[in-house]
Amino acid sequence: MKSNTIKEGILNLVDFPKEVLLNLPKITVIGNTQITVENHRGIIEYIPERIRINSTIGMIRISGKNMIINSVMTEILVITGKILSIEIIV
Repeated sequence: MKSNTIKEGILNLVDFPKEVLLNLPKITVIGNTQITVENHRGIIEYIPERIRINSTIGMIRISGKNMIINSVMTEILVITGKILSIEIIV
């Protein structure tokens, strides 16, 4: 816990993105049709109505309709479809 506080202090001084140094997930939402999740730890569940993704801060649950994972890279997922909700379950 102390090392995270030190890292956050350094981030504030050098204006470095938190998600990079602390390995936090970065979720980018475009309207209700596309989501990009960076710094994920793998896919837990994948069905057209629900996608669950593991991350360093817990599980990310995305609910929607006709969702597909368009791109899977080591640390980046791109999901399209009709997005209804995004939850982070700690």
